[in-house]
Amino acid sequence: MNLQEFQNSVYPLKNKLFRFARRMLDHTEEAEDVVQEAFIRLWNRREKLDEYRSVEALAMITTKNLCLDKIKARRFPVENIENHRQFIENMPDEEKVDHSDLVYRLHQAIKLLPEQQQMIMHLRDIEGYEFNDIAEVVEMNENAIRVALSRARKRIRELLINTKVYDYQRN
Repeated sequence: MNLQEFQNSVYPLKNKLFRFARRMLDHTEEAEDVVQEAFIRLWNRREKLDEYRSVEALAMITTKNLCLDKIKARRFPVENIENHRQFIENMPDEEKVDHSDLVYRLHQAIKLLPEQQQMIMHLRDIEGYEFNDIAEVVEMNENAIRVALSRARKRIRELLINTKVYDYQRN
């Protein structure tokens, strides 16, 4: 694969990879580093990329593994409430959500899920991946992914109801 082919097939994934890494790491600069490292690893494997069924799935797996390595290397908890506040406050005006408190609480609820459920929810509900693609990224079978996603959504509903987010939404 030459540079032009790489740019056409891999580079367009940068935004998806970044959103995924940012969701996992909760830190913009670390997510940027992870995406750059993922691109470097994919570039180093460019001669073998055509052997893979999906370059996008390989890119997501590479990003996921790099994020997990970053998380394991941290000495402080991943769930830093200030990071969420800063994320919302630093968003460009056109991307801000009308109900930033609701978004904040939703992010907090998602962070309470097990890491695997967080990844599955992000891939399915935010990135729009199909179950077979998610199965490849998280290395689980499709039925297990459906169960994990269902449990994650149920847990999010419970957390939001218990924190009265729905009441906030109605007012």
